[in-house]
Amino acid sequence: MPHDTPMSDSDQQLRLFEIYPSIQGESTLAGTPCTLVRLAGCPLRCSYCDTPEALPARSGTLCTVDAICQRVAALAQPLVLVTGGEPLAQPAVTPLLRRLLTIAPTLQLETSGSIDIRAVPAGVRRVIDIKTPGSGESDKNLAANLDALRPGDELKFVITNRDDYRWSVALIQRHNLTARAIPLLISPAHNQLDLQQLAAWMVADRLPIRLQPQLHKWIWGAEATGV
Repeated sequence: MPHDTPMSDSDQQLRLFEIYPSIQGESTLAGTPCTLVRLAGCPLRCSYCDTPEALPARSGTLCTVDAICQRVAALAQPLVLVTGGEPLAQPAVTPLLRRLLTIAPTLQLETSGSIDIRAVPAGVRRVIDIKTPGSGESDKNLAANLDALRPGDELKFVITNRDDYRWSVALIQRHNLTARAIPLLISPAHNQLDLQQLAAWMVADRLPIRLQPQLHKWIWGAEATGV
Protein backbone atom coordinates (compact mmCIF):
# COMPACT_ATOMS: atom_id res chain seq x y z
CA MET A 1 0.00 0.00 0.00
CA PRO A 2 1.44 3.42 -0.90
CA HIS A 3 1.97 5.83 1.92
CA ASP A 4 0.27 9.24 1.82
CA THR A 5 2.71 12.04 1.09
CA PRO A 6 2.85 14.43 4.06
CA MET A 7 1.50 17.89 3.25
CA SER A 8 4.30 20.47 3.08
CA ASP A 9 4.17 23.65 5.14
CA SER A 10 3.57 25.66 1.97
CA ASP A 11 0.50 23.60 1.04
CA GLN A 12 -1.19 23.76 4.43
CA GLN A 13 -4.38 25.78 4.45
CA LEU A 14 -5.86 28.41 6.74
CA ARG A 15 -9.08 30.36 6.71
CA LEU A 16 -8.07 33.87 5.71
CA PHE A 17 -10.42 36.79 6.21
CA GLU A 18 -8.37 39.61 4.65
CA ILE A 19 -4.91 40.96 3.86
CA TYR A 20 -4.25 44.65 3.33
CA PRO A 21 -1.61 47.36 3.85
CA SER A 22 -2.27 49.74 6.72
CA ILE A 23 -0.73 51.44 9.75
CA GLN A 24 -0.29 49.35 12.89
CA GLY A 25 -2.76 50.96 15.27
CA GLU A 26 -1.70 49.28 18.51
CA SER A 27 1.31 47.91 20.41
CA THR A 28 4.66 49.64 20.87
CA LEU A 29 4.95 49.67 17.07
CA ALA A 30 1.80 51.79 16.62
CA GLY A 31 2.19 54.11 13.65
CA THR A 32 4.39 51.73 11.66
CA PRO A 33 3.29 50.92 8.09
CA CYS A 34 2.32 47.25 8.07
CA THR A 35 0.67 44.41 6.22
CA LEU A 36 -2.28 43.12 8.24
CA VAL A 37 -3.06 39.42 7.84
CA ARG A 38 -6.41 38.70 9.45
CA LEU A 39 -7.25 35.04 9.93
CA ALA A 40 -10.85 33.92 10.40
CA GLY A 41 -12.48 32.22 13.35
CA CYS A 42 -12.44 32.91 17.09
CA PRO A 43 -13.81 30.89 20.03
CA LEU A 44 -14.36 34.05 22.10
CA ARG A 45 -17.16 36.60 21.89
CA CYS A 46 -15.77 39.79 23.44
CA SER A 47 -18.30 42.55 24.04
CA TYR A 48 -16.19 45.14 22.21
CA CYS A 49 -15.10 42.99 19.25
CA ASP A 50 -14.61 45.29 16.26
CA THR A 51 -14.51 42.56 13.58
CA PRO A 52 -17.49 40.30 14.42
CA GLU A 53 -17.76 39.22 10.80
CA ALA A 54 -14.44 37.33 11.22
CA LEU A 55 -15.63 35.35 14.26
CA PRO A 56 -17.32 32.34 12.60
CA ALA A 57 -14.94 29.41 12.14
CA ARG A 58 -15.97 29.06 8.49
CA SER A 59 -15.80 32.72 7.59
CA GLY A 60 -13.19 33.94 5.14
CA THR A 61 -11.70 31.73 2.42
CA LEU A 62 -9.29 28.82 2.44
CA CYS A 63 -5.76 29.86 1.42
CA THR A 64 -2.47 28.01 1.46
CA VAL A 65 0.50 29.21 3.46
CA ASP A 66 2.31 29.79 0.18
CA ALA A 67 -0.48 31.96 -1.27
CA ILE A 68 -0.65 34.11 1.86
CA CYS A 69 3.11 34.59 1.94
CA GLN A 70 3.19 35.57 -1.74
CA ARG A 71 0.65 38.32 -1.08
CA VAL A 72 2.54 39.52 1.98
CA ALA A 73 5.83 39.60 0.08
CA ALA A 74 4.25 41.61 -2.75
CA LEU A 75 3.07 44.30 -0.32
CA ALA A 76 6.62 44.63 1.09
CA GLN A 77 5.78 46.55 4.26
CA PRO A 78 8.32 46.92 7.11
CA LEU A 79 5.97 45.18 9.58
CA VAL A 80 3.62 42.20 9.26
CA LEU A 81 0.84 41.67 11.79
CA VAL A 82 -1.04 38.36 12.01
CA THR A 83 -4.32 38.82 13.85
CA GLY A 84 -7.89 37.55 13.80
CA GLY A 85 -10.26 36.29 14.85
CA GLU A 86 -7.94 34.19 16.97
CA PRO A 87 -4.93 33.12 14.88
CA LEU A 88 -3.86 30.34 17.25
CA ALA A 89 -7.21 28.60 16.80
CA GLN A 90 -5.91 27.36 13.42
CA PRO A 91 -3.15 24.70 13.63
CA ALA A 92 -1.60 25.80 10.34
CA VAL A 93 -0.76 29.21 11.82
CA THR A 94 2.54 27.75 13.08
CA PRO A 95 3.90 26.92 9.61
CA LEU A 96 2.53 30.26 8.38
CA LEU A 97 4.47 32.13 11.06
CA ARG A 98 7.64 30.14 10.27
CA ARG A 99 7.37 31.13 6.61
CA LEU A 100 6.55 34.75 7.37
CA LEU A 101 9.66 35.01 9.54
CA THR A 102 11.71 34.48 6.37
CA ILE A 103 10.12 37.43 4.53
CA ALA A 104 8.85 39.88 7.17
CA PRO A 105 11.38 42.43 8.49
CA THR A 106 9.36 42.42 11.75
CA LEU A 107 6.56 39.99 12.55
CA GLN A 108 3.88 40.41 15.21
CA LEU A 109 1.13 38.03 16.30
CA GLU A 110 -1.91 39.31 18.19
CA THR A 111 -3.62 36.64 20.27
CA SER A 112 -6.36 36.64 22.89
CA GLY A 113 -4.23 34.77 25.41
CA SER A 114 -6.86 32.03 25.71
CA ILE A 115 -4.68 29.51 23.80
CA ASP A 116 -1.19 28.28 24.70
CA ILE A 117 1.40 30.60 23.13
CA ARG A 118 4.42 28.30 23.58
CA ALA A 119 4.20 26.86 20.04
CA VAL A 120 4.65 30.30 18.47
CA PRO A 121 8.07 30.29 16.76
CA ALA A 122 10.92 32.28 18.30
CA GLY A 123 11.34 35.60 16.56
CA VAL A 124 7.61 36.36 16.43
CA ARG A 125 6.68 39.32 18.62
CA ARG A 126 3.59 38.17 20.50
CA VAL A 127 0.97 40.72 21.63
CA ILE A 128 -1.24 39.00 24.19
CA ASP A 129 -4.63 40.60 24.73
CA ILE A 130 -5.48 39.85 28.36
CA LYS A 131 -9.27 39.76 28.61
CA THR A 132 -10.74 42.09 31.23
CA PRO A 133 -14.13 41.53 32.91
CA GLY A 134 -15.72 44.09 30.59
CA SER A 135 -14.98 41.82 27.64
CA GLY A 136 -17.19 39.11 29.10
CA GLU A 137 -14.39 36.61 28.50
CA SER A 138 -11.96 37.11 31.39
CA ASP A 139 -12.49 33.52 32.52
CA LYS A 140 -10.82 32.37 29.27
CA ASN A 141 -7.40 33.87 30.10
CA LEU A 142 -4.77 31.12 30.21
CA ALA A 143 -2.66 31.93 33.26
CA ALA A 144 0.21 29.73 32.06
CA ASN A 145 0.82 32.18 29.22
CA LEU A 146 2.18 34.70 31.72
CA ASP A 147 4.94 32.21 32.56
CA ALA A 148 5.74 31.76 28.86
CA LEU A 149 6.48 35.44 28.13
CA ARG A 150 9.78 36.25 26.42
CA PRO A 151 11.60 39.39 25.23
CA GLY A 152 9.68 41.03 22.41
CA ASP A 153 6.27 40.11 23.83
CA GLU A 154 3.71 42.69 24.95
CA LEU A 155 0.59 42.52 27.12
CA LYS A 156 -2.51 44.50 26.22
CA PHE A 157 -5.49 45.21 28.49
CA VAL A 158 -8.60 46.58 26.79
CA ILE A 159 -10.37 48.79 29.33
CA THR A 160 -14.10 49.54 29.21
CA ASN A 161 -14.53 51.17 32.64
CA ARG A 162 -12.95 51.90 36.02
CA ASP A 163 -13.49 48.31 37.22
CA ASP A 164 -11.56 46.96 34.22
CA TYR A 165 -8.72 49.33 35.01
CA ARG A 166 -8.57 48.27 38.67
CA TRP A 167 -8.74 44.60 37.68
CA SER A 168 -5.84 45.06 35.25
CA VAL A 169 -3.67 46.89 37.78
CA ALA A 170 -4.36 44.18 40.36
CA LEU A 171 -3.32 41.46 37.89
CA ILE A 172 -0.16 43.36 36.97
CA GLN A 173 0.78 43.71 40.63
CA ARG A 174 -0.20 40.16 41.61
CA HIS A 175 2.08 38.68 38.94
CA ASN A 176 4.79 41.34 39.38
CA LEU A 177 4.61 42.04 35.65
CA THR A 178 6.33 45.41 35.93
CA ALA A 179 9.55 43.54 36.75
CA ARG A 180 9.40 41.43 33.57
CA ALA A 181 10.59 44.06 31.05
CA ILE A 182 7.43 43.33 29.04
CA PRO A 183 5.53 46.39 27.73
CA LEU A 184 2.16 46.73 29.47
CA LEU A 185 -0.41 48.48 27.28
CA ILE A 186 -3.67 49.97 28.55
CA SER A 187 -5.99 50.24 25.56
CA PRO A 188 -9.34 51.98 26.08
CA ALA A 189 -12.27 50.42 24.21
CA HIS A 190 -12.98 52.97 21.50
CA ASN A 191 -15.55 55.62 22.55
CA GLN A 192 -16.35 53.75 25.76
CA LEU A 193 -13.94 55.50 28.13
CA ASP A 194 -12.77 59.10 28.45
CA LEU A 195 -9.06 59.28 27.61
CA GLN A 196 -8.39 62.10 30.06
CA GLN A 197 -9.96 60.12 32.89
CA LEU A 198 -7.96 57.01 32.06
CA ALA A 199 -4.75 59.05 31.82
CA ALA A 200 -5.49 60.54 35.25
CA TRP A 201 -5.83 57.08 36.81
CA MET A 202 -2.54 56.00 35.27
CA VAL A 203 -0.69 59.11 36.44
CA ALA A 204 -2.04 58.66 39.96
CA ASP A 205 -0.90 55.04 40.13
CA ARG A 206 2.64 55.82 38.89
CA LEU A 207 3.08 52.42 37.25
CA PRO A 208 5.28 51.77 34.17
CA ILE A 209 2.28 51.13 31.91
CA ARG A 210 1.49 52.75 28.57
CA LEU A 211 -1.71 54.35 27.33
CA GLN A 212 -2.41 52.89 23.88
CA PRO A 213 -5.50 54.18 22.06
CA GLN A 214 -6.35 52.41 18.82
CA LEU A 215 -4.55 54.73 16.44
CA HIS A 216 -6.16 53.36 13.28
CA LYS A 217 -9.62 54.23 14.59
CA TRP A 218 -8.56 57.83 15.22
CA ILE A 219 -7.15 58.04 11.69
CA TRP A 220 -9.97 56.39 9.69
CA GLY A 221 -12.87 56.14 12.15
CA ALA A 222 -14.24 53.21 14.12
CA GLU A 223 -16.41 51.86 11.30
CA ALA A 224 -13.80 51.85 8.53
CA THR A 225 -12.68 48.46 7.17
CA GLY A 226 -9.73 47.41 5.07
CA VAL A 227 -7.47 50.17 6.42
